[in-house]
Amino acid sequence: MNTLRFFVLMAAMTGLFLVLGQLLGGHNGMLIALAIAGAMNFWAWWNSDQAVLAMYNAIEVGPDQAPELYGIVRELARRGNLPMPRVYVIDDPSPNAFATGRDPEHAAVAATSGILRILTREELAGVMAHELAHVQHRDILIGTMTATLAGAITTLANFAGLFSSGRSDDEEEERGMGWPGQIVMLFLAPLAATLIQMAVSRSREYDADQGGARLCGNPLWLASALHKLERGSQNIPLTGAAEHPATAHLFIVSPLSAGLVAGLFSTHPPMEERIARLQGMVHSR
Repeated sequence: MNTLRFFVLMAAMTGLFLVLGQLLGGHNGMLIALAIAGAMNFWAWWNSDQAVLAMYNAIEVGPDQAPELYGIVRELARRGNLPMPRVYVIDDPSPNAFATGRDPEHAAVAATSGILRILTREELAGVMAHELAHVQHRDILIGTMTATLAGAITTLANFAGLFSSGRSDDEEEERGMGWPGQIVMLFLAPLAATLIQMAVSRSREYDADQGGARLCGNPLWLASALHKLERGSQNIPLTGAAEHPATAHLFIVSPLSAGLVAGLFSTHPPMEERIARLQGMVHSR
């Protein structure tokens, strides 16, 4: 299923690039957009994980720099029969975490300094188990490439709007894009990219919660962590999240503060429902 979703994602992103190219430069613009889309798809396959980590200035750590975090990830990876992922820390007080990479052999998990400060060892194990469940389910390639390509489309749409605003009315008519086209460029592309994110990522959070609960051995550890993370992330927004809203779906809780952008890029299920499902796993035993 994830393989099918991957190819659907690539086709959808390529289609969006072609539409944008057509609006920008007609037939020639579409051909250029096709070339850009092909290059972006290839680049994102190999480098999207490093791009996302760089966006948040993540620093790779080992057992000497972050012994508790590294030890928890190593034990969970062993328990889940997974290759040991690279471990990163983001120096930010907002509590959050995500997993990235193109496959389990090239996976990475990242945690903020804020999450390391407010969670107990058991709660941190629940969070890291959730992220490793994404690795087990092979969600990380789709999530990471979506973040990279959707971000590129959003940037291209904004650039197109700025580019169009500097042309005369006659030039716009020659190119076939007046002020209605500018509105489409500014709003349709980010919205379309967000809809794709929602289609491929919303339900997987429930699956990762369940898989993580089984991996760490106690659903209440993750439930307690989610309760703390929701409050903490709302009180302390993650630095850079507003600049890179297309990455929001990667995180265990949304890093975006309340507002129009947060609503547009909302990809997480309701926290109350996530916690209730985890608590229900205990009662169903």
